[in-house]
Amino acid sequence: MYAGVKWHGGLSFTGTARSGFEVQLGGSPSAGGSDDGFRPLELMGISLAGCTGMDVISILQKKRQEITGFEVRIDVEQADAHPHVFTRIAVTYVVTGHEVDPEAVSRAIELSKDRYCPASAMLEKAVAIEHHYEIVPAAG
Repeated sequence: MYAGVKWHGGLSFTGTARSGFEVQLGGSPSAGGSDDGFRPLELMGISLAGCTGMDVISILQKKRQEITGFEVRIDVEQADAHPHVFTRIAVTYVVTGHEVDPEAVSRAIELSKDRYCPASAMLEKAVAIEHHYEIVPAAG
């Protein structure tokens, strides 16, 4: 894997990877930035959400769950002092669908956190991660 950033002045960067996609990074005005992109630690949260989300939705589809909507929310607490490391992460999966089996959701989350998601495995070495889910019945 390769990933890197290119500086554009101030605290503005463009991040790239071998896949060819780009993402804007920027700092807050209080840190001297222009508020023109994701903060690096926000991307860590998004990375975790995307990694586990892809696992869980894939597993639920293989379990033939009728999912009509899916969202992963990451809530992070950070230390007050520099370097403001993560001190707690709560991951909430919001699964919308028809007659979704809670056991299937629970097992999919367990497989993601214990076996498949490298972002979760790496972050879990540094900070406690809590996992929660909500099942929302689909309309109609």
